[in-house]
Amino acid sequence: MYKKILVPLDGSKRAEAILPYIQALLEQNNQAKAILLQIVEPGKTFTINEVSYAEAFEVYDQATSDAEKYLTAVQERFEEKGLQAEIYIAHGSPVQGIINSAEHRDVDLIALASHGRTGIPRVFYGSVAAGVLHSVDRPLLLIRSNGYK
Repeated sequence: MYKKILVPLDGSKRAEAILPYIQALLEQNNQAKAILLQIVEPGKTFTINEVSYAEAFEVYDQATSDAEKYLTAVQERFEEKGLQAEIYIAHGSPVQGIINSAEHRDVDLIALASHGRTGIPRVFYGSVAAGVLHSVDRPLLLIRSNGYK
């Protein structure tokens, strides 16, 4: 059985489509816990031409604070059901952040929802799920989150 499950979330309902699967796994093993992860990407929060250095740090700190609030709310939903969960915030690119977090936290499973992009959108936007799939050294639970917005 899995004891530590890394659950990358980006704040979207699509990403949260994995949560019922994680809850089911945790309910089967009361020793297991979810590690709820969010990656704060510097490039997503600002571009250096738009703001001063001081403003950039403020924006980045706010993004980190927002991630913590979001993950804490998800954690509380798990704990209300008697399930173990903790939060973890990493910084950088999503794929590398997930891989590094999995190694750092020594997780047994990475579980995430794919946004289900195919064709040109996948090539243009990239795919976090595909990047993790091709780079990770541990089991991966991947679901497609069709129907979520």
